[in-house]
Amino acid sequence: MPNQQIHFSCLHERSVRGLVMTRDYIARDPRTGKPLNVGRSKSKKQYIEAQEGPWLAINEPDIIPLANGNISDYNVSWRSKQYALTREDGILGLTRLKGHKATEAHRSLLKALEDDNPSVRVSALKALPEVATQKSDELFDWLSVLLDDDDLSVRKAASEALSISAPVFPSGVDIIIHNELRSYEANRSKFAFKGLESLCEAWPEVACDHIDELFLETDANLRLRGAKLLGKVLAKAGHIGWDLVSWALNDDDARVRQAAAKTLPRLAKIDTRIATIFSERALSDSDSKVRISAVKAIRSLDKDSGRARELILKGASSKDVEVRRACIEMLPILYGEEVLRGIAIDLLKTETDGKLIKSLTQYATDDSLEGSESQKNRFLAPAPAVPKIDREVAEAAGKSVGLEPLPSNKILPDSENKSTNNVVKKSKVTDLYRSVSQDDIMGYDDDEY
Repeated sequence: MPNQQIHFSCLHERSVRGLVMTRDYIARDPRTGKPLNVGRSKSKKQYIEAQEGPWLAINEPDIIPLANGNISDYNVSWRSKQYALTREDGILGLTRLKGHKATEAHRSLLKALEDDNPSVRVSALKALPEVATQKSDELFDWLSVLLDDDDLSVRKAASEALSISAPVFPSGVDIIIHNELRSYEANRSKFAFKGLESLCEAWPEVACDHIDELFLETDANLRLRGAKLLGKVLAKAGHIGWDLVSWALNDDDARVRQAAAKTLPRLAKIDTRIATIFSERALSDSDSKVRISAVKAIRSLDKDSGRARELILKGASSKDVEVRRACIEMLPILYGEEVLRGIAIDLLKTETDGKLIKSLTQYATDDSLEGSESQKNRFLAPAPAVPKIDREVAEAAGKSVGLEPLPSNKILPDSENKSTNNVVKKSKVTDLYRSVSQDDIMGYDDDEY
């Protein structure tokens, strides 16, 4: 059988063994090999999504014979249509065999994985993840081998099987996914990273091991792809994930630091202390995008935190105009009017951006002293109303109250009316704006004495 000897020689060189996950995976430090000191994983149980097709209509006793090629023609009716099934359909039907029948299905699948026909190997790879949930011995060895198959369709099917298996069999594919993440073939690395992304959800501590190893690579693109996954492990991996963020923020490549900095706003909602430390470091980064992410994280911090206020003040004097703008916009939220006015006055001494100068000027202006007439009037308290009884006493004495002139009810003789030529006699009180004295209110007149 062509390639059979090659397949088996490769198998002996592989150390990967497929194991059904019957207990929690033990995450280990890639540098020391010792178990990581983390809490018990609360990851949800992962399942392989069952495939649908006409093979679901195969009579169960006929699955193995059809998968082994002992039956050449097999017709079924599925969803109101007629199908002529082949060996490839029988192999896919192996996923239906559970319990005591799983051993025979596993044996049949191993035969299909080493078959000369590429289409048979492709079908076997499609069935591999689900069959492995029942019995996985040697299956992942073959998966590793077929990733290097001569046939492109087989290699693609193997990559897809790896992606599906990663979150369910983290130990079974550990070495395989490590190698595939670094593959020079774009399609292979794409599916490997897809599997690693799923691993972030199912086994975040294990995913952190892989991301950690990626950060040790000299290839900046690998480090970048690892950094882009940090957000998916941040909440579940605890301090292990935080350490990865810290290392990424110190990376030589600005793109890696940018990807790490994007996680800071989310980290601020998880642990404010750690987020503050990381944000302070990122605020001084040489890259503008990293600094902006740091400001966004600071915005998510407790506004009453003294350290957060200090960082905002520091950012308001940054050389980066965008950082200054973001921090200056935060000032009215953090400080009262008097303190804000003093800060704005100090910042105006060095600010050069026109828009920011305008904003700071508004913060620095006291409308009650320096504003327009209408602005000043807003701060003036209205005069208290004259009590009703005092108003009545004053009016009884013929006096004006406030700005209101007292109407005259006195009827003048006709002779007087004619002599004055219809000119109204002037009131003794000519200044309507004169304040009302107590004598005025009580009706006393100095001229009478």
